Amino acid sequence: MYNFVTGNPTTVATKRNHKIFIHFKKLEIMASQDGIFKIKGTLGGVTFYKTKDGHLAREKGGIDKKRMAKDPAFKRTRENGSEFGRAGTYGKYLRSAFRPMLNNTTDKRVVSRLVKDLMTIIKTDTVNARGERTPVEGNFELLRGFEFNSNGLLSNTLYVPYNASIDRASGAVSVELPELIPEQMISAPAGTTHFKIVAGASEVDFQAGNSLTAYTGTAEIPWDNTLLAQVTLDLALTAASTLPLVLLLGVEFYQEINGVFYMLNNGSFNALAVVNLNKQ
Repeated sequence: MYNFVTGNPTTVATKRNHKIFIHFKKLEIMASQDGIFKIKGTLGGVTFYKTKDGHLAREKGGIDKKRMAKDPAFKRTRENGSEFGRAGTYGKYLRSAFRPMLNNTTDKRVVSRLVKDLMTIIKTDTVNARGERTPVEGNFELLRGFEFNSNGLLSNTLYVPYNASIDRASGAVSVELPELIPEQMISAPAGTTHFKIVAGASEVDFQAGNSLTAYTGTAEIPWDNTLLAQVTLDLALTAASTLPLVLLLGVEFYQEINGVFYMLNNGSFNALAVVNLNKQ
């Protein structure tokens, strides 16, 4: 039907004799569908599907699983796969620890973005052998500043310095913001009448897959030119915990209608980020 080596376009005839033109690049197994009619499914060994980037097509195939698992030639591939899977698992446990907050603040690609950052951290692990490396054995501090919503970055929302502290010995965690004028120091989306400052702290057991998390936040605060007094958010974790500790800070936006507060745009522009952590 087509030739990946030549990279020539190919035409696939459907059951109703419509023609779908597929353009393949040399030595690539993925291609875009170019034509009036778009199809989904598998036809002649080619799988057609739709993504955010458009309608694509790819050749069905791959390396035998048994060979991948045992062949020495794929040792590096197995090692990379093991670490990629570990990054995905760590990311899942971290998201689960803060699930109530993430329900109000995430973007569609937060999972892949988090895994990418965790893979970068895994590569800083100088303790374990390749294939066995973990984020917490690496420079876990690199996760500081991770934004859970690329559509509402905390760094582009809150324009005041804040102090985010973790005291492992006592388990005391706090975030302090200085007095501020909301309209001047908090960038809010159109339609905002009120906002909240929220925080969450968690001790995450990445080995067992569980966590202990504390949450706190302000009441709804008018987004106007009235001077807001200093805000202090205090949380408590287990004293002298031996687990990694993670602290998140966020801003949520609301619209008040007849005395009822509605989260603006279902939280599409809410900001949430890692502002402090301590692996041990």
